[in-house]
Formats: sequence, C-alpha cells, structure tokens
Amino acid sequence: MLLFQFKHKIELLIFCWIKLYLLILLPLELGANYHQNQKPEAALQRAHEFISVGKQRDALQNLYDLIKGRRQKQWSQIHEQIMLKYVELCVSLRNSTVAVKSLETVFSALLTLAEKKTLEAQKSSIEKMEEIDDLDVADTPENLLLSVVSGAVPQDRMDRTVLSPWLRFQWDTYRNCLDLLRNNVYVEQIYHNFARQSFAFCLRYKRRNEFRKLSDMLRLHLTQVQKAQQAQTIPAHAIKLTNIDSLTLMLETRLCQLDTAINMELWQEAYKTAEDLHNLMQIGKDKKIAKPSSYANYYDKIALVFWKGGNTLFHAASLLQKFNIHKDMKKQFTGEEATDQATKVLLATLSIPDGAERPSILTKHLDIEEQHIANTRLIFDIFEGKGLALV
Repeated sequence: MLLFQFKHKIELLIFCWIKLYLLILLPLELGANYHQNQKPEAALQRAHEFISVGKQRDALQNLYDLIKGRRQKQWSQIHEQIMLKYVELCVSLRNSTVAVKSLETVFSALLTLAEKKTLEAQKSSIEKMEEIDDLDVADTPENLLLSVVSGAVPQDRMDRTVLSPWLRFQWDTYRNCLDLLRNNVYVEQIYHNFARQSFAFCLRYKRRNEFRKLSDMLRLHLTQVQKAQQAQTIPAHAIKLTNIDSLTLMLETRLCQLDTAINMELWQEAYKTAEDLHNLMQIGKDKKIAKPSSYANYYDKIALVFWKGGNTLFHAASLLQKFNIHKDMKKQFTGEEATDQATKVLLATLSIPDGAERPSILTKHLDIEEQHIANTRLIFDIFEGKGLALV
C-alpha cells in the first residue's frame, strides 16, 4: 500500500513538471530562439506588418533581434534591405544610438534621410537658423521661462520643436558616422566624403558652433592617426601617413574645410585650418603630393585670411608666393593675367604699414597673440623655402 502511494506521488510530480514545462518553460525557450531561427525574409515581412499597423518600435525590435542573432553570419542582399529598413525606422523614431549598423550604403541612406527630414522641417518652420545657438545644448529651463516672459507666440515655440530636433539629429548623425569611420584605411574615402558633407551642412544651416566642434574633432582624429604611427605594432586597418592616397585625401578635405571657414567668415578657424594644411604639406613634401595648382590655391586662400586678420605683411607675401608659383607653372604667364596678379602684389606691398610685424588689433581680439611669434617664424620658414621648396 505504501509502495503504491509513493508511486502515485512520483507520477503526480512528474506530471506537474511536464505541465509546467509545456505551459511556461517551453514557450520562453521558443521565444528566445525564435529570432535566431527565423529567416531574414520572414523578419523583413514581419517588420512590414508591424509598420502597417503603426507599431514602428516593434518592427525595429524585430529587426534588431534578427541582426544580433548568432546564426546571422553570412551576408546576403536581403540583409542590405533589412539594414536600410532598420535605418529608416531609426530616423522615423529619431533614435540615433542604434542607427549605425553598416557602412557606405547604410550610412549614405541614413544621412540622406536625415537631410530630407531636416529640409521638410525647415520648409514648415519660420524659425531662423542663427537663432538656434548650439545643437548640443537642449532648451534650458531659463530659456523656456524667458520665452514665456517675453511673450513668445505659440507658432515660434512650435517651430523650435519642429526644426531644432531635426537639426540636432542630423548633426549627431554626422558626428557619429565620422567617429565610427576614423583611422580606418578601408573606409577612409567614405570618411572624407562625410566630412565634406558635414562642412556643407554647417554652411547651409549657418552652424558656426558646430563647425568649430567639427574642426576640433577632425583635428583630434588626425592627432590620433599620428600617435598610432609611433606604436610598436600598427594594425593593418590603420591609416598610414606614408601613404600618398591617404595624405592626398587629407589635403583635399582640409582645403574644403578652409573654403567653408572663409565662406562662414570664421577667420580664426580658417587660420587654424591653414596651419593644419601646412603641417600636412610638410609631411608629404618629399613625396611631392600636392600639385603646384594646389599650392597656388592654398596661398590665395591664406592671403584672404591674413588680410581679414590685419596681417598685411603676410598677405603681401602670400600673393607674391602665388605669383611665383603661377610664373613657374605656366609657360605663357604673360599678358592680362600676369599684369593683374603683379598689380595685386604691388598694391599689397604698398599697403604694409610701419610696424606690421607687431600683432594687430584683430589678432588680439582673436586670442592668438600668444602664438604670434611662433606663427611668424613658421610662415617666414614657408616663404623662405625652408618648409616647402616651391621657388
């Protein structure tokens, strides 16, 4: 009798465990392995079904679970469609922290979609670009209180909520993409393309603060590349400054950066960029990377920077260097073109006042007076041919 009761209890216990497993544990196990076992085509179709009923976040989570699955190791064409849909959902939800899961095609689609949304917000807003001071700083309680006290109309507040978030999102997108692609020789062309697009973004929307931050970030990336060259073991993907193609891309990007700084009338940033250009030219002077036309373009731009900064001595020297390069580069450098450039050099020389070697008033206001002596020595080295053998 006791044996029968014990056997009955054992069977009852086993039955309870089986019921518990079927009702609770098995569904959890199947749910955990569902996304690992589902096919990419099925995941994309399910995402479209979620979107059709307005569940964008569920669609995003469904694609995210598929992407991070351990069985998704082989890339196929359907994965690119999944990534494009993934980025589209991230932009729609304004989620920039997870919208960085592929390279050129996906990055380009991300930037294109962000730019499209920003343009749409700009058209529906009357807010001026220059009224948005810093995209990295959200509306503070002080600003909100000031808008109430000043009697800001609801339309102005609505415009700020429409345009500012998309400008901030696009700026974060450019910054995140550049930070992910830095110091990698396999994607350096993409990196420089995005850097030039970010310059255009700053110029189009008059983002002066963001351009300064962008210049500092690119300068930091270059410093990291230079430090990596001094390591005992250099990774295979690292950018090497001895590579002619890499140096050429850096020079072209800095020239674009200098153009943008001049167009935005950020003369201190233009001055820093010109110095960065000179340092890169120093690295590649033995390889003769830059063409004479690039040097002429460089001196033409820094002549304008020196003129705006009140450095008439260096302004005249830059125009003279440009004239000498054109004379050596063009066999038939005569007639109207030669006369025009020679006249500019003459007038620039006559415009040099007494004591031009001392710091100008604008130089003091730009907070670069401490660097005046070092910069003077640096520029004189260039013009004397010690830094660059141009003449």
